[in-house]
Amino acid sequence: MNAPQTRTGPQVTAADPQVSVWVSANAGTGKTQVLTDRITRLLLEGVRPERILCLTFTKAAAAEMATRLSERLGAWAVARESDLRAEISALLGKPPEDDLLAPARRLFAETLDVPGGLKIRTIHAFCESLLGRFPVEAGIAPHFSVIDERTAAELMAEARNHLLGQAVQEESGNVAAALRLMASLLNEESFTRLMTDLSSKRSHLRGLFVRYGSGQGVIEAARRAMGLEQGESPQTIIEDACKDVSFDKQALTGAAEALLQGTAKEQKQAAAFQAWLISDTGTRCQQFEDIYQLVFLTKTNTERKTLMTKKVADAHPDSLQAMLDEQARLMAINARIRAARVFQASEALIHIGHRLLDTFENLKEARALLDYDDLILKARDLLQAEGGASWVHYKLDGGLDHILVDEAQDTSPEQWDVIKALAGDFFAGAGAREGERTVFAVGDEKQSIYSFQGADPFMFGHMSEYFKNLASDAGKIFSPVELERSYRSTKSVLRTVDDVFSHDTARQGLTFDNKPITHHWARDGQAGLVELWPTMKPGEAIEVKPWDAPLDRVAVDSPEDRMAVRIADTIAGWRESGEELLSAGRSIRESDIMILVRQRGSFAEKMVNTLKGRGIPVAGADRMVLSEQLAVMDLLALGRFLLLPEDDLTLAVVLKGPLFGFNDNEDLFPLCHKRTGTLWTALKAAAADNPKYAEATDRLSEFLARADFMPPFEFYAQVLGPEGGRRQLLARLGTEADDPIDEFLGLALDYEREHVPSLQGFLSWIEAGRTQIKRDLETGQGKVRVMTVHGSKGLQGNIVFLPDTCSVPTARHESKLRWVRDPEKALLWAPHKDQEESLTAALSEDAADKRAQEYRRLLYVAMTRARDRLYIGGWEGRNKPHEDCWYNLIETAFEGVAENVTLPGGETVLRVSNQQDAEPDGKPESDVAGPGDPVTLPDWALQPPAGEPEPATPLSPSRLSEDTEPAVRSPFDGDDGARFKRGTLIHRLLESLPSISPGNWRTAAATYLSRPVHNLEPDQQGAITGEVMAVLENPEFAALFGPGSLAEVPISGLIKGRTVSARIDRLTIGDNNITIIDYKTNRPPPANPDDVAPAYLGQMALYRSLLRLIYPGRSVSCILAWTDGPRLMSLPDDILDQYAP
Repeated sequence: MNAPQTRTGPQVTAADPQVSVWVSANAGTGKTQVLTDRITRLLLEGVRPERILCLTFTKAAAAEMATRLSERLGAWAVARESDLRAEISALLGKPPEDDLLAPARRLFAETLDVPGGLKIRTIHAFCESLLGRFPVEAGIAPHFSVIDERTAAELMAEARNHLLGQAVQEESGNVAAALRLMASLLNEESFTRLMTDLSSKRSHLRGLFVRYGSGQGVIEAARRAMGLEQGESPQTIIEDACKDVSFDKQALTGAAEALLQGTAKEQKQAAAFQAWLISDTGTRCQQFEDIYQLVFLTKTNTERKTLMTKKVADAHPDSLQAMLDEQARLMAINARIRAARVFQASEALIHIGHRLLDTFENLKEARALLDYDDLILKARDLLQAEGGASWVHYKLDGGLDHILVDEAQDTSPEQWDVIKALAGDFFAGAGAREGERTVFAVGDEKQSIYSFQGADPFMFGHMSEYFKNLASDAGKIFSPVELERSYRSTKSVLRTVDDVFSHDTARQGLTFDNKPITHHWARDGQAGLVELWPTMKPGEAIEVKPWDAPLDRVAVDSPEDRMAVRIADTIAGWRESGEELLSAGRSIRESDIMILVRQRGSFAEKMVNTLKGRGIPVAGADRMVLSEQLAVMDLLALGRFLLLPEDDLTLAVVLKGPLFGFNDNEDLFPLCHKRTGTLWTALKAAAADNPKYAEATDRLSEFLARADFMPPFEFYAQVLGPEGGRRQLLARLGTEADDPIDEFLGLALDYEREHVPSLQGFLSWIEAGRTQIKRDLETGQGKVRVMTVHGSKGLQGNIVFLPDTCSVPTARHESKLRWVRDPEKALLWAPHKDQEESLTAALSEDAADKRAQEYRRLLYVAMTRARDRLYIGGWEGRNKPHEDCWYNLIETAFEGVAENVTLPGGETVLRVSNQQDAEPDGKPESDVAGPGDPVTLPDWALQPPAGEPEPATPLSPSRLSEDTEPAVRSPFDGDDGARFKRGTLIHRLLESLPSISPGNWRTAAATYLSRPVHNLEPDQQGAITGEVMAVLENPEFAALFGPGSLAEVPISGLIKGRTVSARIDRLTIGDNNITIIDYKTNRPPPANPDDVAPAYLGQMALYRSLLRLIYPGRSVSCILAWTDGPRLMSLPDDILDQYAP
């Protein structure tokens, strides 16, 4: 075992199994170890494994924790006593009692014996297993299946199409009216985005429908949120506002006359003013917003600062006051009109959402499907039902006693509801189960960056207070613990993080208790560096003439391009100079480097391509859209050609691609230029004179012949496997094409499971869905990693680049749905920002604040991925970067702290660093995997392993060889198997009858043979009985059936390397002699041993050899007992020796 790792006081406290603990852990403080420690200590305390539930955020985290625990307990099982004692001492923070060592060694076996293993899983996996055990109680189909996001999106699209079809048929219905209103407010693209937004928030919407019981209940909640009366609409509000009784007509008439004495502009306003005042109510309503209101308000619905010039106002102060009063009235009316319009839009959305969600749920229910949201919500409902949690606890192997939650800051409110229900009686006080029952959570609200998945960082602190109060009321201990000591980053990195977030602006949204953000570093004396580069400025725009040919296009020199080049140059320089990673005592490797971007976009692709262009190994993007990968595009193009061979462009793409490798000038141009028909026709015509064309024609013809008859997976597997397609794609595109190809084949299988297999259907299906694949970049694999900050969560790199620090999030792609929480929950939607009223505007502002807070939390996550070095850059656009962008926040923190350093190229950067003052704590050069000098393998490593020897065929004495078998009887001899039946029955009687009294032999034999199953005539029964009795009653045979004899004796052994297994009819075992008796029912029997069939002689010789091995030193005699006679025939050894194996 390795030397035990020392735990800090807070880590030991956090792992104490006797108390509930809430851990707030900075980045890199070893929270996974704390979780593993706590589970280990629970097991050491004697807690049964099935009473522990550990919930993680991802499957990878669950697997890592299970692996760590298994490795630890496995090592304990075989550790030396001194090592085990030291390990447990470090774990407990004190020396262990002697009687704790033996149970510690047994923990590994005990955890292996738990059905299904330890409950370390994601909350979705736990809820799925819970629903699988209690489907009836949860009200779902027992055979339910869980669908992924793609399938859920397909079902939602089906529901949307169904909704639109119904609206056409129900012209007078609510949904049809709602869609007509939508059509007047949105274009097709905006409507599609709104439906996608609604689909992604279906769990919120579902919650509202459950809360209010119906769609109309949700609508009424929206009305109340807007402060509107029943039946109040924009039109009724305007009508009321235009009535004579609603305003001071006389005063306003006087004000209009006063304006006629002012400037030309005032006179124009007065004319419109007067015309409106003297009009009837209907005309006033028509002109209210477009004419009358504009006298008092701006086009953006704000108050006009000047209603009349000073000269006119001084002369007519009463008129000015009348206009000011009317302006205030119109502002209030305008607010109500906007509220009514927001309500109208919200009502339409709720009608559509209700029908959409109902249809979606019906589609799932009809197919027994659950989506990921269903798993949480239905598990919550199951546990919150009356008596639900207690019943589930009772059935879950006696209940749960300890719940551990990892990444608690990313747990959504609905998921917390599940956890609260599970832990509901942990703090029940008197009458609760004996023994401590605890809740443990570890997280970091500063790292909550998954709001798009429902995470709310505020809930981390809120749930801490919730469980703290429960524990306090029950008189139990609840310990908040803070882990501030980082084992990941160096002093320079952590000090920079602290400096950045010491400013109030940067700290907003990271914590909710106003505490300063502080980190302590464990890697004392290890070299660290943080460097801030000047931003890349946009260059002068280069004018490109519209008639320039593509080949004349000038190279783009954008700031993004220059940033990618700078990073690639830096890495290339390190490779050439052998730049040392001081903390590891070795040169920098590509796997040390992470390049983090805020979001996927053009820069990530440029960065990857620039690194490839420099010959720097790069792992590619962490996520990719499958249909946009070149290998998949080539496979899709092949499929499209097979569906329509006349598509010249698609065929040209296929021929030029890796599968055929045609060259533009030498191969394609001669085919395409001046062709009279299709490209496919031209290719076939030219095949006779060109081997390359002939090969392509033959392959494509074979593909065409198969495409209509083979399922998509089988077809593409054939193309990629035996046809060599994968090899050709990888040769052109590199090994990174492997993942997209595998995912493509996986999707083909998924498609065939859910749809009728067809190539056309598959291509349409895969192109309709933007399937994303996530690549595992947890390990560097000897390559630079380019990934988003979200994708880097939980990872680390010795060197991290942050190139994208000037961009800020915008509301362009954010949800426009507004969820009211207080005083009651409601859904509101303003189609456009300028249509928002005060409540939706406030909600939008709140959403913007939360977006900015998560933006800053994302910076914290990005900076704390770095172990040794952090390089920060950015590029500017046409406008200056936002004042609160990452770059500016970091630059502010550098003031007065960083030093100006001039680089070899003459550029000045800001740097914070510390020197290497201790022994390197990283792995030495020889221990680090990575590309290096080519390795020459020994010859044996290149040879295929020798094949395993084939096991010998077991040898049965009764089936020695076909050559020695007795002749096969003709099927036309009329025997119908009677001979074999007779022999089998005689053997059975000779085996069984000697064990009963001789006086009962004939009766027992007659009873047995008369059974209908044997289908024997009375004369046949008598003949067999007589033959058996002749043997049993013959004095010559008496010794064979006397005491010490055995019937049907199984024997086995190895003779000359072959397994022999046999069953001897009768065996007598004496002190010096063993006799083998084998019954034979042949008629007539041979007269002497020389005439016995060779198969029988070989069989007896094999029996003899086996028994000589089993009973060495005893003589073995072999006898054939012929039942026809009956008579015994001894087989001489000299005859048997001829057949000895």
